[in-house]
Amino acid sequence: MPHLLRFSRDIEARLERASHHTGITKAELIERMVQDGLADLEQQLLLEDAAPRAERSIDQLLRESGLGA
Repeated sequence: MPHLLRFSRDIEARLERASHHTGITKAELIERMVQDGLADLEQQLLLEDAAPRAERSIDQLLRESGLGA
């Protein structure tokens, strides 16, 4: 899939920082955030085919790297 999203400078900088601190590429971070967000949305909407959560959430990764809240 081509990269169609354009992020603000702030978001780009935050992604760069997260990528640097976690050792995960920006593309993988974005993909994992989308997956986590979709899984949360599916669970909230109680969709029958909700995908299981990733082994380590992006929130957990960012907390472990010192970037999370």
